[in-house]
Amino acid sequence: MAIPSPSRPKRRGLIVSIGLNVVLLLLACGLVLYAFMLNVDLGDVKRHLSKEVETRQQAERYLIETRNQLTDSLREIEQLKAQLAYKETDVQAAISTKPALPVMVGFRSSILGKGLVAVIENTSDRYLTVLLAVRNPTLSTTQRFKLELAPKSSTDFGHIEGWQFASGDEVGLFNDEFGALRITVP
Repeated sequence: MAIPSPSRPKRRGLIVSIGLNVVLLLLACGLVLYAFMLNVDLGDVKRHLSKEVETRQQAERYLIETRNQLTDSLREIEQLKAQLAYKETDVQAAISTKPALPVMVGFRSSILGKGLVAVIENTSDRYLTVLLAVRNPTLSTTQRFKLELAPKSSTDFGHIEGWQFASGDEVGLFNDEFGALRITVP
C-alpha cells in the first residue's frame, strides 16, 4: 500500500487557493470595471441633466422677458387708445366747426351707357381742390381721385375719368377747409 505523500494535499490546496484567488481577482476586476462604467453613465446623466436644467432656465428667462414685453406692449396699446380717444374728440370738434363743403353732387346715366356719371358742382366763388373717395361695398373696391373744381361750375366724373358709379356706391368729398361731404349713390 502506498502512503500518500503529505505534499500532494498541500499542492492541491495551493492550486485551489490560487484558483480561488484568480477567480476573486477576476471578480474584483469585473466589479471595478462595472463601477467604472456606472461612473461614466452617471457622468453622462449628470451632464444631460445639467443641460436640461440650463435649457429650462433659459426658457424661463425667455418666458419672463416675453411676458414683460407683452405687459409693456399692452400698456402702450392702452396709452395709444387713450390718445386716440382724445384725438377723436378733437377731430369731431374740429369737423363740427368747419363750414359745409360748397359742392353739390348729382348723378345721371352715362351717355355711353356704362353706369352712372357723377355731376359735381362747385357753388362757391373760388377754386376748390377736393379729394374724391369712392367705395363699392359689394365688390370691396376703393379708389381716390384729386379734382380741381372751378368756381360756379360743374364737372362730370364717370368711367372715362376712372370710376363707373353704381347704385349703393359710397362717395366722399374732402377738403381741409371744409367739412366732409358723404353721400351714397341712389
